[in-house]
Parts: sequence; structure tokens; C-alpha cells
Amino acid sequence: QVQLVESGGGLVQPGGSLRLSCAASGFTFSWYMMSWYRQAPGKERELVAAISSVSSSPNYADSVKGRFTISRDNAKNTVNLQMNSLKPGDTAVYYCNARGGRYDNEYWGQGTQVTVSS
Repeated sequence: QVQLVESGGGLVQPGGSLRLSCAASGFTFSWYMMSWYRQAPGKERELVAAISSVSSSPNYADSVKGRFTISRDNAKNTVNLQMNSLKPGDTAVYYCNARGGRYDNEYWGQGTQVTVSS
């Protein structure tokens, strides 16, 4: 059974930091590209950051470059998103995504709420 379980969301003041984690199980984690997406109310889901199976050349949305860092640990089947200098515009539900494998499978987590507000 495939599972992606996000944690680490919450309420933070502007300028603060949060670290999101995603624990994966039920598939060969090291074969998959891992990504974080977010969806704000009334907006489409957007890609925030992605990291390849070998952790090379992470990609970031322009809006988060220099503030967010994605990392993965293939030994622990986890992917993290360190978010610094948070802004109210970062408020959204953040989703963990896995894509890859022999049949280009795609899996989603249930999401974790991040709220940036004073």
C-alpha cells in the first residue's frame, strides 16, 4: 500500500520558518522524483520544488527560490522542504508528490496546511 504522509505544517508569522517532511512507503522510493506542490484557496495547484532520485539539480518555483530548500534521504524514504523567510503568499496546503517507477506512476499525500499570518 502506497503512502505519502506529510507533517510539519502549521501557523507561523511572516519571516518565520517551517520544515515540512514527507514519509514514503509502499514503493521503491529511490526510483522516484519527489516534489512538493501547494494549493492556495481559489488557485490551482502549483509546483514548489522538485528533486530527482539522485538528488541532483533541485528545481524551484521562482517565487520560492532562495527561501526554500528541498532535500531527500533515500535511506529513510523521506523528503523534506525547509521553508525560510515565509510570506503570507506562501499560505496554502502543501502536498508531497512522487512520480516515477517502471510505469511512470504518480502518488500524492493528503496535504498539510501552512498558514503565514501575524
